[in-house]
Amino acid sequence: MNGAAPGGRIARLFTALVVVSCACNSAADAPRSRPALARDGAAPARAEPAPASPRPPALTASTSAQAALAPWPRARPPRVETDWCIDGVDALDEETCYVLPDAPTRALLIYLHGIVPPGKDSQQKTNFETVVSRASRRAGVAALMPRGKVGLAPKGYASWWGWPTGAPAYEKHAAAFVATFAEKRRKLEEIAGAPFSRVYVAGSSSGAFFAAALALRGGIVADGYGAMSGGGGQATPELATLEPRPFYIGFGAHDTVGRSARALADVLRGAGWPVRVAEHPVGHGAREIYLDEAFAFWREREPR
Repeated sequence: MNGAAPGGRIARLFTALVVVSCACNSAADAPRSRPALARDGAAPARAEPAPASPRPPALTASTSAQAALAPWPRARPPRVETDWCIDGVDALDEETCYVLPDAPTRALLIYLHGIVPPGKDSQQKTNFETVVSRASRRAGVAALMPRGKVGLAPKGYASWWGWPTGAPAYEKHAAAFVATFAEKRRKLEEIAGAPFSRVYVAGSSSGAFFAAALALRGGIVADGYGAMSGGGGQATPELATLEPRPFYIGFGAHDTVGRSARALADVLRGAGWPVRVAEHPVGHGAREIYLDEAFAFWREREPR
């Protein structure tokens, strides 16, 4: 027998093994199509091929189970003592309350209250925080309820919390409030464990007028706006430059703000914004029906 034959056979066998191994690895590494992640309430986007390189690690059954068991929320801040938040509503800090639904969400409502008197207990504070808590949890949406500032409420309510609704007060205070809202949002995202992909801005009474002013002036960018028991229908120089967003307007038949609310709707429609106006047989103030309808309207108008 030729002495070189065994070595040649071994070499040929090694080459064959390498070819088979490469073929198997190539099949395993071939890029596959996968659906894009959809935003809350939106239909999944059309599947697109993943980049061939670099390839992310495979999601195993073990890692899927770990993701499903991830805590919600990821972490809670230390308990904060404040008179601003009623029982059943969490305090983000001394001047901000928040609500998280039972299941993880990437949608956030920033809700601006009407004028609220000082002190631990008040009908106004209890009503609006209860309304926001119930409606946002029902919709599966997180909510922030920041506090306004003393000295901005109408004449006769100097010690009450309010918002900058007139033009001079808006110019002086709006930018600082919006910066504060962004800071609160980041703090809540840390608790939730992920950023919010959709944000809505709404308010009632004084908060409705401020929310409308922010929308008409481009003071804050949101995926939807709402004015409940309020309005403020005056066009602004900025309005024509803004991207139209869905705007919900709700008011009570037994309230005095109907004319202002309808005027706001006319201004927005004239600029091409999608608007829903709803009148209900109620008086002034925050109502769950307004937020229920607003959430449904905003979601109907989400990009598909």
